[in-house]
Amino acid sequence: MAKIQAIRGMNDILPTESPTWQYVEHCFQRVAHRYGYREIRFPVVEQTQLFKRSIGEVTDIVEKEMYSFDDRNGDNLSLRPEGTAGCVRAAEQHGLLYNQQQRLWYHGPMFRHERPQKGRYRQFHQFGIEAFGMPGPDIDAEVILLSANFWQELGIADSVTLELNNIGSAADRRAFGVTLAEFLRAHSDRLDEDSRRRLDSNPLRILDSKVPATRELLADAPVLADFINAESVEHYTALKQLLQGCDIGFVENPRLVRGLDYYNNAVFEWTTSALGAQGTVCAGGRYDTLVEQLGGRSTPGVGFAMGEERLVLLLEELALLPDEARGGVDIYLAAVGDELTGQALAVAETLRQELPGLKLLVNCGGGKYNSQMKKAFNSGARAAIVLELEHGESAPVTAVRLRTLDDAGDSENIALEDLPGRLREKFEFLT
Repeated sequence: MAKIQAIRGMNDILPTESPTWQYVEHCFQRVAHRYGYREIRFPVVEQTQLFKRSIGEVTDIVEKEMYSFDDRNGDNLSLRPEGTAGCVRAAEQHGLLYNQQQRLWYHGPMFRHERPQKGRYRQFHQFGIEAFGMPGPDIDAEVILLSANFWQELGIADSVTLELNNIGSAADRRAFGVTLAEFLRAHSDRLDEDSRRRLDSNPLRILDSKVPATRELLADAPVLADFINAESVEHYTALKQLLQGCDIGFVENPRLVRGLDYYNNAVFEWTTSALGAQGTVCAGGRYDTLVEQLGGRSTPGVGFAMGEERLVLLLEELALLPDEARGGVDIYLAAVGDELTGQALAVAETLRQELPGLKLLVNCGGGKYNSQMKKAFNSGARAAIVLELEHGESAPVTAVRLRTLDDAGDSENIALEDLPGRLREKFEFLT
């Protein structure tokens, strides 16, 4: 019988890889809490209409990429392709938005049926930030500052670039879309097939094309900036001034658009040149009409999402993984002789209680001294504690041997009662 394999584009995260993911997740949580954002958790499955009404029915996500199905009750459901719509639904359903300000963060898997490639998978993981009830550019700036602080936390601030654009209101984009489509139809022979398909459904998405010939044509196309209303221009100008006042560098990209219909006014992306084609590591902006679109009262919003897979790839590419992201254990505890198994487990429990920061692995399954030491070295531990009966002794033992697991292999005998204190002295991370 053939072995069952994982679904293409839905990857396992193995024990050797998960410490890196945990490191990135803990960094994000620390930064979000530092800014006063609170965690919200919502389901991975929602009513399909939630995404059609928020993302837009003529977007690639809704048209081609969502995992949608009818359940046993006949309800059409979808695995969430992004987090903002679900966050809005949850916050509105539980009364968190009306006449309130909310700063929220979330983390979890998203799903899109697209061609898998490096940094772009069918099940992927995102961090998200959403802020509600604040219409001014100060909250836009705060959200961007939070993301910049996260880059500092990871040590990648010099490897990412902030790109900004003002996409105005939905009415501004409709007017621009008509003019843009007219221009592109006059040169349709120079467009790629995907862009020609978008001419009638969503011409603004053509601005995001990566096809060289299409990008060359767009250099002479009308620009959205000429269609933006005065209020949006004022908001965007104030945002840029706030970022400059906080020493946040940026470049303005007039071709930057978002693939989700709910965005308006200021949008942004953090990009890197270290990951090839998958260069966007974070993207977001304002969505002041989304809550109302989903049945709530008019509520301004702003947020971003960042892909965890790409962050992990970026850290690996830049060789910026600290020791804590590499996993492993601190101490390996070996007991030579079956009669010492019970005492070894008891000693381990005492050490875990007295040294909460200690990562300790106990040898299980017995084995001779050399066999257990081989396992100790393979575990990546810094040192081994060995319980072993000397000639003429009987269990339990009153002293253990502490051996460093390096080329020197230094060892010392320590009374059991002195062991926690000696470990604190020897290893700085336990103090």
